[in-house]
Amino acid sequence: MRAVVPTPPAPAPYAAAEAAFAEAKAYLSSREAQQMSESNLERELQRRGQELMRKLLQGHLEQRSPGEAAGPVTGADGVERSQRRVHERRIETTFGTVAVERVGYARPGHDSLHPLDAALNLPAERYSLEVRRRVAEAAASRSFDEALFDLSRSTGAEVPKRQAEQLVARAAEDFDAFYEARRAATGEPPPEGSVVVLTFDGKGVVLHREDLREATRRAAEKRRQQREPLSLFQRLKPGEKKNAKRMATVAAVYTTAPLVRSPEEFLRSLMPRQPGAKPPLVRPRPVAKRVWASLQREPWEVVAEATLEAERHDPEHVKRWVVLVDGAETQLDLVEASAAAYGVDVTVILDIIHVVEYVWKAAHVFHREGSPDAAHWAWTRVQSILEGKASRVAAAMRRAATVAGLSKDTRKPVDTCADYLQKYAPYLHYDLYLAAGYPIATGVIEGACRYLVRDRMDLTGARWRLVGAEAVLKLRALRASGDFDPYWEFHEAREYERNHAQRYAARTAPPVSEPPPPPSPPRLRRVK
Repeated sequence: MRAVVPTPPAPAPYAAAEAAFAEAKAYLSSREAQQMSESNLERELQRRGQELMRKLLQGHLEQRSPGEAAGPVTGADGVERSQRRVHERRIETTFGTVAVERVGYARPGHDSLHPLDAALNLPAERYSLEVRRRVAEAAASRSFDEALFDLSRSTGAEVPKRQAEQLVARAAEDFDAFYEARRAATGEPPPEGSVVVLTFDGKGVVLHREDLREATRRAAEKRRQQREPLSLFQRLKPGEKKNAKRMATVAAVYTTAPLVRSPEEFLRSLMPRQPGAKPPLVRPRPVAKRVWASLQREPWEVVAEATLEAERHDPEHVKRWVVLVDGAETQLDLVEASAAAYGVDVTVILDIIHVVEYVWKAAHVFHREGSPDAAHWAWTRVQSILEGKASRVAAAMRRAATVAGLSKDTRKPVDTCADYLQKYAPYLHYDLYLAAGYPIATGVIEGACRYLVRDRMDLTGARWRLVGAEAVLKLRALRASGDFDPYWEFHEAREYERNHAQRYAARTAPPVSEPPPPPSPPRLRRVK
């Protein structure tokens, strides 16, 4: 009599994942789960789900292993690798740690090549590109400690702080290349709007002493040597915290439609809205706005990059270019030099908000601070300035101080304001700017200084290294400009070129053989 016994099937690549899924289903029907609250069930399923996803990913990698090359493996040096050996490496993913076994092709005296690494676009380090992306996004918005805590709670990845800082630096390394490639791309229509706006500012970031600029570092060292050591109950005097910061140059470029306004309408937009009053005109939203900041690059490099970015908005130079500044002389010189170098006509406008601040300080010389008389004095002068009468306002306030017999010290804010108005008179033709529909306030760049630099870099006690701070600023700029997702696609493509393509002949990694088909169902065989 013959007995029939089944042949043991080969282990399926997803057997562990299927077992984990079955275990999770069984757990949900268990007595323990039936007595749990919904929130506890969510947390338990989150934990089990991470492990299930890790096993699914591990099964997929096993299915594609060992990644035999479908043809000869020749390196960029022209040498064919014919010796084969299976190597294992571990990858830290968002689901946890997985292992990859892949064939390495070698030849004595030459480095090994792993075609499966190229097919998977594995990074050089242990952490997957998706882990790098998660760390970069988290560290761009909050401190490294908070980012890594949230990462460990929401994913299966474990990343030490030092490695996280390195991942952030690598994540930002293609920032400049991404925008250069976008400017070089053809066929993309320029954004709608007839006014291209460029605006700049600066914001200090506290760095380690060795990362300060040379002049600042020398001043900091001199101040440190002159100051006696502080006891526990002593505090720094006013001004003694200087020379600890390096200035980041902040830039913004966008296109907008013109908004024609009268001086009265603009003033009304600055005042609190009264019940029943006519609503102020709504300024058109900026289009294709890009903001960024740099600690490493010199200010002239940032201004030049902004000019190139503006040319992407107006390649034919048919739009009107407006540059909003805060009055820094170096900034003005750089703007005018860059415009001349690229052959574009720009209208340079001094930020009206800076002018208003000077006028208010002068108003408090004549009237008590917070009084209705001070407000009336300030706003009537600001309205005259908006009407294009800045020089007259400067002369009139000087005469008023002289007639009032004010001392030199008392009238100093008046003279400072008048000097400011006269010095920057070429950039104060607000009557013409408003009639042309140009923006005259630097709200966009002020906001960029806040959310790009201050909100992240000014955390209490933070002292940055230059490379790390520059990387975080770049990642924040990508998010603020709405470019993070297209940038990351570009970054992963560049990673493939750096880590894989350039190591092979013709910069092309050989394809790997298709994985074997899944095992057939078990078959019966006859035995005696």
